[in-house]
Amino acid sequence: MPDMPAESITLAQSIHRRDDVVFQEVGGEAVLLDLASETYFGLNPVGTRIWQLIGEGARLQAICDTLVAEYDADAERIGSDLLALAMQLRDSGLVRID
Repeated sequence: MPDMPAESITLAQSIHRRDDVVFQEVGGEAVLLDLASETYFGLNPVGTRIWQLIGEGARLQAICDTLVAEYDADAERIGSDLLALAMQLRDSGLVRID
């Protein structure tokens, strides 16, 4: 089943790393390399934390809940930013959302 269109991604969905993506953390930030396309993708410290949580196989809502507990920010803002990053990662071929 193909990924859902960007506008239909919700916090109720699961997100999974693609097997051909290599992750390296450097100084609290991450560099992702898609081995299939040889494309690099950089993540700031919060994006790196999200990538770590994605690796645990969580639903987007669980990731959002964890981020709300760990960071001093509004839950709605965190959810919105998380969905935006999930779409970027999906559109870059780094994750699968279902």
